[in-house]
Amino acid sequence: MSLSEITSRISAVEAAAGRTVGSVKLIAVSKVQPNERVEAVLEEGHRCFGENRVQEAIGKWPDFSDKYQDLDLHLIGPLQTNKARQAMELFNSIHSVDRPKLANTIARLAQEIGNCPDLFVQINTGEEEQKAGVMPKDADAFVAECKALDLPVKGLMCIPPVEEEASLHFALLAKIAARNGLEGLSMGMSSDFEKAIALGATHVRVGSAIFGARVKPEE
Repeated sequence: MSLSEITSRISAVEAAAGRTVGSVKLIAVSKVQPNERVEAVLEEGHRCFGENRVQEAIGKWPDFSDKYQDLDLHLIGPLQTNKARQAMELFNSIHSVDRPKLANTIARLAQEIGNCPDLFVQINTGEEEQKAGVMPKDADAFVAECKALDLPVKGLMCIPPVEEEASLHFALLAKIAARNGLEGLSMGMSSDFEKAIALGATHVRVGSAIFGARVKPEE
């Protein structure tokens, strides 16, 4: 599938849902993709990309930013506190704020650096022990804690359990966001982004449908 096919499908769902066409941000997930594939998408004019790991992104995007203007980079993977400064200096948005220690670290660094990326709180909608994210029952308190730190929380993010109906998780995320006055909903991936848009997604994270299967780096 091509970038143009994905954008066409997004536009169709936006229109069907009565939403403004072009209002959903497509994050092209470029993690573990060869640079030539990423550059091909850049050459098509796309500028919004998502990465899972800070170190991988540092090795990739500074060179691209010299050549391509107006990059919009999103960290969608877990963030360790010791990588927070690097992440804040590289990314425009961080989608994986999931614990008080990280929120406090970001708040401190924002004061030092003088600015802060847009932030999304990751909610563990499936309450999976092995997965990062704030439990739904703790979401309201954690969002309030982040706001008290004067952090720019724009919305929520989730990764539904693979074996469950994604729509249930998207609906839950939207409900939590609404009661906390948050408009941003980072939800939906290659297999379910259309369902996510129908349920209010503002950001969808699509990788394999744009780039093809991930390429594992050689050991």
